Amino acid sequence: MLRFMPVGDSMTIGSAGEHTWRYRMWQHLRDTYGGPFALVGPRETLHDKAADAPTSYEYADPDFPRFHLAGWGEGWQHMAPLIADAVRAHRADVLLVSLGLIDLGFYTNAEQTAENVRAFVAEARRANPRIRMAILPVIPNVRAESDPAFSTQVTLFNELLAKALADLDEPRSPLLTVSPPPSYDINHDTYDGTHPNSDGEHKIAAAFAEAMYQAWDLGEPYESD
Repeated sequence: MLRFMPVGDSMTIGSAGEHTWRYRMWQHLRDTYGGPFALVGPRETLHDKAADAPTSYEYADPDFPRFHLAGWGEGWQHMAPLIADAVRAHRADVLLVSLGLIDLGFYTNAEQTAENVRAFVAEARRANPRIRMAILPVIPNVRAESDPAFSTQVTLFNELLAKALADLDEPRSPLLTVSPPPSYDINHDTYDGTHPNSDGEHKIAAAFAEAMYQAWDLGEPYESD
């Protein structure tokens, strides 16, 4: 069985009543992978906006296997210390990672965030030397459009991320840079300029699916509803 662990921030954990891109990916793998697989991770809740805490189980589809390692307001610096234990405990084979926006927005600059990427990769491999990782750069968001200094940091981080993944890539533990969805539009694919709506969820899932299909021959090209 191939075990996928979604890792991310608020765009990955989602909030009460949402499907999330994790759900769209699960649907896609269920229909195209052709073998047994599971979504795994130490967490299973959604973020409850009313309580401002990750306490909701109100998934739009109650049958969705909801396990993950994602958190509202968490980034590379938060996940790097957690990833080894999570990979080891849940025997993850593939990490689907969407992180960086929170780091740059609140905690670290582009260079520091890139160093946390390297620490994350090292820790994941410490738990599973053959772990595969598909990693999405920071995608378009409202702050990057309205704040030129932040936009510069996003661009620099995405460049440093690509370099780090190229430097650290190795055959037994491949690292895959996921191309951001080319048609992603914050005015149509998010509900607040940052968090994906249904269209955005499909586009993020499709980006991961296409990358894994092209690089690893895993699954098939993504087809939306």
